[in-house]
Amino acid sequence: MSTFKPNIWFNALLAFLLLVAVGRPAAAQVAPTITTHSNGLHGYIHYSTRPDSEKAKFTAGIGFYSAVWALIDRPYTGFQIGLPGCWILPDNSDNKDRPLAPVGTLARNWKERGPTWGSVFQTVEGGLGYWAGNHFRYDWPKFSMNATPQCYDYEVGSPGWSFFYHNESLPDNRLGIAQLSNRLLIPPDGLPFRDRRDGQFLGYAWLALPFTAPTPEDPPTGDQSWTCFLNAANFKGPIAFYVPETWSKIGAIFHEPFLHGRGLDARPGVVGGGAIEINTVPRLEARDSKGRVYSRIPRLHFPVDERGEAVLVQDVTYFSKAALYNAILRWRDEDVPCTGAFDPAGISKPILTTSPTQYDQGGKPITDVEEICSTHVFPGNRWGMKWSRNAITRPGDFPEYFRHEGEKRIPIRSSDVPPETGLTTQTFPASTGGTAYITPTSPAWKTPGPATPTTTVTLIDGSTVTYAWYRFIDQPVFQQYHWDEAKKERLQKLVAAIHSRWTIDRDYMPPPRSGSLVRLDPALIVTPPKGMETGYVPIVVGQRPSK
Repeated sequence: MSTFKPNIWFNALLAFLLLVAVGRPAAAQVAPTITTHSNGLHGYIHYSTRPDSEKAKFTAGIGFYSAVWALIDRPYTGFQIGLPGCWILPDNSDNKDRPLAPVGTLARNWKERGPTWGSVFQTVEGGLGYWAGNHFRYDWPKFSMNATPQCYDYEVGSPGWSFFYHNESLPDNRLGIAQLSNRLLIPPDGLPFRDRRDGQFLGYAWLALPFTAPTPEDPPTGDQSWTCFLNAANFKGPIAFYVPETWSKIGAIFHEPFLHGRGLDARPGVVGGGAIEINTVPRLEARDSKGRVYSRIPRLHFPVDERGEAVLVQDVTYFSKAALYNAILRWRDEDVPCTGAFDPAGISKPILTTSPTQYDQGGKPITDVEEICSTHVFPGNRWGMKWSRNAITRPGDFPEYFRHEGEKRIPIRSSDVPPETGLTTQTFPASTGGTAYITPTSPAWKTPGPATPTTTVTLIDGSTVTYAWYRFIDQPVFQQYHWDEAKKERLQKLVAAIHSRWTIDRDYMPPPRSGSLVRLDPALIVTPPKGMETGYVPIVVGQRPSK
């Protein structure tokens, strides 16, 4: 006869009831479906310069100080945003209907740029930024020269390579940049920075200078060598220039006499302002249980002060030929040296204006951004962005999350994103180490060739740069042209004189009115070998991942 034990029966009943209430073991939770896309953000955050009656005189160059800062937390795959820069175009405003882009060029396919295609004929651009084509990325931007001499058929970004598009150097007949500095390396992947202080400034200027005389030959070529000057804490002065034939030869290549005299070698340069160009930004998308779509882009951060203000550009300056062109002309023709400092008589400070920015995501408009952060002209004619006190983001942060409402994309807080989407816990793919820029072996690099064996330095971006010293006139860019010896020697003599007089520790551009200067990676700064102190330049012949 068994004994009744109520506690055992009670425990068994409780276990049964719990099993019924909870049910069978829960099925594994279905992971949210997150899709990846490349067009997360697009737009031009821009400023303009107010026209004035004197502007026509100041078309020989432009300069300004641009903020340098870590826009992103880490380098991302498929990410490209240019920090504040500008576009210099040859002034062809007298042409109202004739095409400047010949049939067969890339830009001629862009019908919306017709009937003249003047905006995509030739440009000098480049500047600071993060570019999808960079081979060696780190968390800060780089500086790179860039130009489009032939209707965007190709771009020239350094003395040997295009704008990060190829491992191989440009063909000999498309080289365009002449290295001028004998103290600074210009790697194909751009110039990195050593400092890590957000909001310091890099000054840079483009000036059209007459290093060579105009020629009536086929093609006729003007005397304007568009020269890049930098003003950083540890380097000041010119670094390189575009050889005038870079611009003039398009007329001969396409047998278009109408193009003669219409390039940047001969025409005044026009600039309407500047902009941050948001080109390629990755995005993630997911749906919640109700079918609503949400998206996310990487965190973009701007260097704000305690007032929520980010000064991004200051001291915008237009130059006339009185700034430096006339002094170089006297040096070239009369052997009267100059200091290289920009003459105040050739300087004009335009008034900056700004207007709301239109952003889009995948072609769909992003609304309400202006209520969070907007462009602003600050006292002292400085331009940047300002954050609202009621912004849904932290001061300095661009909206990161968006809710899709029909054709619109609405910025929202991270806390407003349903956890079930999984968006807030995702990370964007980081870029990996890039491939090497291959050392050229074409004739321009070998004949006459370098004057020294190669040397290597390691940069902060994780790359090793290989370079050799060339006599200035023997560098690769000049070998495509059949200049007579007298012309080559005149230019060689002028550059050697510049090397002996223009040091890298004094101002050429007027210094910034506020803020401090950023430092270039010190590994970029080199010293000429003994006996080559003047008239020789360090030409980068390769860049590869460091071991």
